[in-house]
Amino acid sequence: MILITGAAGFIGSAIAHSLNNLGFKTLTIDNFSTGYRSNLPKNTILIEGDCGDPETISQLQNYNVDTILHFAGQSSGEVSFNDPLADQKSNTTSTLLLLNYAKLKGIRKFIYASSMSVYGDHENLPVTEESVTMPKSLYAVGKLASEHYLNIYSNSDLKVVSLRLFNVYGPGQNLANLKQGMLSIYLAQALKDGQIKVKGSLERFRDLVYIDDVVEVVSLLVTTDLSNPYSVYNVANAYPVKVKEMITSIKAVLGNISVKEIEGTQGDQFGIFGSNYSLMKDFGWKPKIKHITGIKKMIAWAQNQR
Repeated sequence: MILITGAAGFIGSAIAHSLNNLGFKTLTIDNFSTGYRSNLPKNTILIEGDCGDPETISQLQNYNVDTILHFAGQSSGEVSFNDPLADQKSNTTSTLLLLNYAKLKGIRKFIYASSMSVYGDHENLPVTEESVTMPKSLYAVGKLASEHYLNIYSNSDLKVVSLRLFNVYGPGQNLANLKQGMLSIYLAQALKDGQIKVKGSLERFRDLVYIDDVVEVVSLLVTTDLSNPYSVYNVANAYPVKVKEMITSIKAVLGNISVKEIEGTQGDQFGIFGSNYSLMKDFGWKPKIKHITGIKKMIAWAQNQR
């Protein structure tokens, strides 16, 4: 059985549906802070609660789990400054509790959703897994701390992978959450108000990774024997997309949308994109969806939801 934390959320639900379709039995822990019950596959077992709560984790004793996919957690750098302790509990304490459970139960594989935010800002791009980590937000600090905990707990029996996810987007993203997901925030504003408020420069840039490509990476890791006790991989499309390019792509479909630049947020990275060479070399993975196609697919989904 595979435990997928946060399976009611955007990325977690996409992974859960994919693994269920592949025939795996799945279990989730979710507190529905940003996810929805309707996102859960019908045959995924639910433990409702917080992954940072020991009493919630104790309920896992009732199940025979052999793989953990830890994708739950607060995922906004901006929000992490508003409540640092809540962010720590969500992103770091939860990881430690799950690692202790994995050690106790002899779990064989642990895949963690880390973040490109651990890199901070770099002049030499793209960043690789060997690039220096310089987190700028409390959220990024928590993600990096979890990576170090995972490395220490890994061994010949417990194989661990930290996936440094770049900016994941696509159908199913929570458009009601205006604190997380650059592209989804812009799209939500455009659909609702006909205006996009940009926090910071239009010249900022990100590495956009379509949800289906992320799901493919996770499925590969779940179904492949891992040789190294601990590994870190960038999940990236390996090219930059500027904020103004994202907005141009939205305008191309929705028509004339006004844009207003406002003050940036604390801890925001100016620009980043990553190398995906390691994943390509070790697993033969290549992203399939370019941002022009992906944004069109996401907008079509969003319009249909309305």
